[in-house]
Amino acid sequence: MGKELQLLDYIVFLVYFVIVSSYGYWIYRQKKTATASANDFFLAEGSLTWWAIGASLIASNISAEQFIGMSGSGFAMGLAIASYEWMAAATLLVVAVFFLPIYLKNKIFTMPQFLAQRYSPLVATIMAVFWLLVYVFVNLTSILYLGALAVSTISGLSFTTCSVFLSIFAIIITLGGMKVIGYTDVIQVLVLILGGLATTYLALDLVAQQFGESGAFSGLALLREKADTHFHMILNPGQMMMPNGQGGMEDAYDKLPGLAVILGAMWIANLNYWGFNQYITQRALGAKLETARAGLLFAAFLKLLMPIIVVLPGIAAYVLYQQGQFQTEMLESGNVRPDRAYPVLLNLLPVGLKGLSFAALTAAIVASLAGKANSISTIFTLDLYKKYFNRDADEDTQVRVGRIAIVCCYYYRRDCSACFANFGQAFQFIQDFTGLISPGVVAIFLLGFFWKRATANAALAAAIATIPTGLILERVFTDMPFMNRMGFVFLALVAIMVIVSLFDKNGQKNNKTIEMDASMFRTSPSFTVGMVLILGIIAALYTMFW
Repeated sequence: MGKELQLLDYIVFLVYFVIVSSYGYWIYRQKKTATASANDFFLAEGSLTWWAIGASLIASNISAEQFIGMSGSGFAMGLAIASYEWMAAATLLVVAVFFLPIYLKNKIFTMPQFLAQRYSPLVATIMAVFWLLVYVFVNLTSILYLGALAVSTISGLSFTTCSVFLSIFAIIITLGGMKVIGYTDVIQVLVLILGGLATTYLALDLVAQQFGESGAFSGLALLREKADTHFHMILNPGQMMMPNGQGGMEDAYDKLPGLAVILGAMWIANLNYWGFNQYITQRALGAKLETARAGLLFAAFLKLLMPIIVVLPGIAAYVLYQQGQFQTEMLESGNVRPDRAYPVLLNLLPVGLKGLSFAALTAAIVASLAGKANSISTIFTLDLYKKYFNRDADEDTQVRVGRIAIVCCYYYRRDCSACFANFGQAFQFIQDFTGLISPGVVAIFLLGFFWKRATANAALAAAIATIPTGLILERVFTDMPFMNRMGFVFLALVAIMVIVSLFDKNGQKNNKTIEMDASMFRTSPSFTVGMVLILGIIAALYTMFW
């Protein structure tokens, strides 16, 4: 069980690669026989089923950020990090009930389009540029860096080779458009879940063997016994100290401050990601309402499963590390690096199963890269290129420009490792960074949805004030957990928007509204049953692991 993949591992991985590529090409050829359009390329309009939408949401969401970053946080702070997954399931229900009907009723295909339709083209353009910068320089970079680092650690290949391979694989999938991404994501998420569950099973069995027992259930019981501090969802100050990746320790409460994870600002982070994020909502924007809602419900069920795949292995790695396993592999420059937990754990797996887990990790990375690149392409083409560079661009030109944007967004990052080399937990770093952005996006969208008096100038003021307000509060309240700080920034921005709107008489005269009525928010009996079941499971989980 050495570091390098063996022949059987490569065979398993090759089978996965061939199946995904061949299926994607077949979908692409099927699509080419029909009349191609920009909406078909960017949104797969009307062609994704509920199960394809749900699978694509999860495949695009679960990436190296979760497999590597969240497993690393599981190693460092335990099950509490699962709040991001289980609260996301609840957030998906909110999006399905309240946000999707508004988007689909008003024929919204991109997030900047909503801002232009509700506020003004200037607000839409500013946010489009802003989103593109964040997607390319933070999200895409983090996925590719963490993915290449993990693949390099497992395979023994160089970091550069791995990053080039992942980029090319993702480009192949992405160039086929959203329909190809959506349906290949079904295979990707199947491999992701099967491989992830296999890794979790074997990780728990390794824990059991470490104490003279066998079996995953024995391993899980031993995890609860040997790492009891790692099985609390709601943290208190000073309850959990964890390595910061730089040789010191930090309080986990600063990352997940108690009840804020279920009653506070985690809702802001989740609403931003699942409700107002082109990368995610794009999968549902081309479908009918009932189909889109069913897809989000399916995704919510899958989200409940994710901590088993991405958090439990991190806790298992923690217990094994405490028992003297891979003491040197977890170190970087003499410091414990939690993000090494998952790749190091995979190197302990048997031949063949290691290849399956490697394929699952690659599937997660490639699906996320493809989804992110498609969103970048969509915003650039529909919200910038067509509006400002070529208003008369026909369907073929838009698709061609979109494909060029896909290739370009991968090309720029050659030395992205410097962005993350100094951060102990990549998942937490990404949350901290996006926490500067989320409050403004959520304030602008929520008031745009549900307060008719919100004006374009108010939205512009909130967009401009978002990052400075967050940085000022960070400087003034240095000991405040970032999630609490994010909540106060949100409240401040809502206040700014309300004040500006009330004093902006000219803005109110030119105010734009969106089409909305109460009947849009009614749900089918089957959806309601599924929603109640999910909320019940979440409540039971928090009760069990409080």
